[in-house]
Formats: sequence, C-alpha cells, structure tokens
Amino acid sequence: MAPRKTATVSSRKTAAKPAAKASNGGPVADFDRDEELKAYREMLLIRRFEEKAGQLYGMGFIGGFCHLYIGQEAVVVGMQMAQKEGDQVITAYRDHGHMLATGMEARGVMAELTGRRSGYSHGKGGSMHMFSKEKHFYGGHGIVGAQVSLGTGLAFANSYRGNGNVSIAYFGDGAANQGQVYESFNMAALWKLPIVYIVENNRYAMGTSTARATAQSNYSLRGSGFGIPGIQVDGMDVRAVKAAADEALEHCRSGKGPIILEMLTYRYRGHSMSDPAKYRSKDEVQKMRSEHDPIEQVKARLIEKGWASEDDLKAIDKDVRDIVADSADFAQADPEPDASELYTDILL
Repeated sequence: MAPRKTATVSSRKTAAKPAAKASNGGPVADFDRDEELKAYREMLLIRRFEEKAGQLYGMGFIGGFCHLYIGQEAVVVGMQMAQKEGDQVITAYRDHGHMLATGMEARGVMAELTGRRSGYSHGKGGSMHMFSKEKHFYGGHGIVGAQVSLGTGLAFANSYRGNGNVSIAYFGDGAANQGQVYESFNMAALWKLPIVYIVENNRYAMGTSTARATAQSNYSLRGSGFGIPGIQVDGMDVRAVKAAADEALEHCRSGKGPIILEMLTYRYRGHSMSDPAKYRSKDEVQKMRSEHDPIEQVKARLIEKGWASEDDLKAIDKDVRDIVADSADFAQADPEPDASELYTDILL
C-alpha cells in the first residue's frame, strides 16, 4: 500500500486524520468526552469490584466458586452503552461485571457473593446465580451453555409480544462447542428471533486453549450453517464493542433475526479463584496488560485529548474504590439468611 500523502504548506490544508480503527481493523465508535468518561468509570468499577471480590474470597468471606471478569470489562460496558431499556441480558458464571454494567447495586452484588440476606438472591445464589428482574438481568448460570437456550427463549417472548426488545446472551469459547448452542441457533434463525449471541472468546476454556479444543476458532462464523451473520470484534476496545453493538442491535430490531458477535478478549486471572493458570506464561498475560488493557486505552485517550487530567482520573478511581469498599463493609455486616429461607423460593 502506498504511503499516505500529506498536504503541502502552500495549499493551506492539513491532511485528513485517518479514521480510528480497532486493533483487528474493525470500526470503532466515535466517543465524545462524556462517553469516554462513562466507559472509563464503568469499566473501573468492575475492575475494582472484582479485585475486592478476589480479596474477600482469599479471606474466606466468599465461598464456593468465584470467577472474576478482570480484563474483559470492555465487552459488557460497550454492549450496555448501546442497549435500550427493556433489552435483556443473560450470561454464564463469570457474571459480576454483567450485573454491575446493567446497573445492579454493588452492595447487593457483594452481599450475594458473601451469602447475606440483602443479596440479589437473598444470599442463596452466590456468585453464579444472581438475578434482577428490575434491571432485566436474567442470571448468571452455572451449567455451561444453558444460558444460550434460555436467552433464545427470552428472544422468543420478545418476538411473540412484539415489544421491540432484544435478548443479549453471553457465553464463552468453551460453551460455543455445546450442542444446545446449535439447537438454539437453529430455532433463532428459523423464527428470526431478536437475539445477539455474544461469544466472549478469552482464549481459554477453563485451562484449554482454543487452538487445542476447536476445529473452527473463528467463532463469528459458527452460525453460517444457519444463515446467521457474525462479526469478529476487538473486545479489548470499548469503542469497537459499542460500534458492533449498534450494528447488531439494529439488525435484530429491524426483524432480520439473530446475529453473532465474537468478542476477542482476555482474562487476566485464572478460570476461577482456584485456578493457578499455569497453562499460559506470565509474559503472555503481561503483554496483554501492557498493550491492550481496555481501561488503560481509555485513560490514554482522555489524557491525550485533554478531556481529563491525571488528577481527574485519580478522583474517579477514589470514588469507585469508596463504592467498592462500602459494598464490602456492608456485605460483611449484613446478616446471613434465616434458616427458614431454606424453604422459600422453591418450585415443587
């Protein structure tokens, strides 16, 4: 490709600035100052919350399984920025970030993680099973791939009611190989259901790399046999996620049926808190952190454009840390559910 020519001084023109693109060459949304600050704050809230959750797990306040979302924050934040009121979200067990992105309160999420009665599932669901009908969040689900079928059911309800809402179903690269995923694809395509299937490809299904576990590692193509279009997205760039989300949601709302978004992302921590992640090198993780961190990218743009100073961003970080610290204090002080709660919220 020939080098781009710039205008000469005598022409009194400056060369047009090349349009920004994601690291994989895809389009990015043109964020204004408020959007960049919103993305920065929302992603930072998820990051700091997950860091605190990891600390509480190590201290024994959180039991059972705990899957952290650190590194993947741009995916849910970018998607949520494009959604409208009434759109539903359903996901797997790495779900704390999704909850916070939908607007669920940090106190309620942390209380649930610690098994307290003020939690979103009254302390009985824990990390993997929280719901909020008010925020249209239909749960994290511990059964691999189960949320894909349930999310398709939500889309069927939207289609039946004609309410114009879209279901957003998140699942990982490991779950993408589950049979029920393809049964769901078939029904969604057949009935042109308004659903966005999001593959959060963080490169490792538990401890197995995609290269070792899948014959087609381009997950955006997984729906081609059903006529479902797909887009491969730089999931570490919140602007790229927002651009893809705008396109996908418009596709669904216009009656064209389902669409797949493959988010190329990366988790910094192990699969769960019990995973030492020895299947990858420290250099690999550090390279992603230093070159592609979703929060640092926004921070750099804000400073470069003069939209925020270091002090401004430190103030945001302090505010976020205060919210997270308050949620941890609240959760540890909140009482556990009464023993009688064992018999409530049960379908017989």
